[in-house]
Amino acid sequence: MNGGTEEVGVEGEGKAGVGGAARDGEMETGTEAAAAAVSLETLRKRMADFARERDWEQFHSPRNLLLALVGEVGELSETFQWKGEVPKGLPGWDEAEKEHLGEELADVLLYLVRLSDMCGVDLGKAALRKMEINARKYPVDQCKGSSKKHTHYGSTNSDSTNDNVNTSNKEHSNGA
Repeated sequence: MNGGTEEVGVEGEGKAGVGGAARDGEMETGTEAAAAAVSLETLRKRMADFARERDWEQFHSPRNLLLALVGEVGELSETFQWKGEVPKGLPGWDEAEKEHLGEELADVLLYLVRLSDMCGVDLGKAALRKMEINARKYPVDQCKGSSKKHTHYGSTNSDSTNDNVNTSNKEHSNGA
C-alpha cells in the first residue's frame, strides 16, 4: 500500500496477521502531522486493502482476529511487566522502550479496527455511544476523584442500568 503516508499494519512475521510491517522492514513513514490526523475510517480502509492485497481475508474471521488481538494485548502487557507502577510520561524509559510500546499499542489498535470492520461495527460510533453511557453511569458530581464502580453511586437515572447490561458485571476501569 503506497498511500503517501505510513504503512498501516500489524506484524507480518510469517503468519497471516492483520498487516505488516513495523517489524519486518516494510514500514513507510509519513509526516507526524499525517499520523496525528489519521481517522478510524482511514485505518479501516487501509487495513482492508492490506489484507485483500495479501489474500489474508480468508484468515480474518472475527474469532481469529479476536484471538490475535488478545495475543497482542499480552505483548503490550509484557512491556510493563516488572516495572511496577509507571507514571504518566514514562519517565526513566529510553526511546527504544517507548518505540516498542508504540508498536505494541499500534498492533492492538489495528487488530481492534480490523475486528470491528469484520463484525460490521462502526467503532467510532460505538466508542462515542459508550462514552455517553459512561457519562450517565458516572456523573461528575457523584464520582469525581473516586475509582468506585458505577453501582456504588445512587444514580436515579434508570437509563444507566439499562444502557449496557453487559457492562454491569465488569470491574470499573477508566469508566468502561
